Amino acid sequence: MTTLDRTTFPLTGTTRPAVAVRVINAIANLLRAWKNRRAVYRLGAMTDWELADIGLTRGDLHVAWREPFGVDPTTTLGSLAEARAVQAMRDATERAARQVC
Repeated sequence: MTTLDRTTFPLTGTTRPAVAVRVINAIANLLRAWKNRRAVYRLGAMTDWELADIGLTRGDLHVAWREPFGVDPTTTLGSLAEARAVQAMRDATERAARQVC
């Protein structure tokens, strides 16, 4: 018999730490989403030029504000800005290809 055949930990009560960790993670995620939502509201005070510098538009802010409370709006803004950057790169590549031909 090896030491791996037997366990020294009782099998009862093992779910309590897992449940506590899930509850703590859920609370931490809600607090993070609330903090990031406040940051998105502060982005609303920026001018359109400043928003364009970071790859956003005023409409992107409205989309992020409409997300449910538990959803982190910064992930929405990040994906919108990334999609816009990818599209701009494709447009630039197409323009460059047209100029070469």
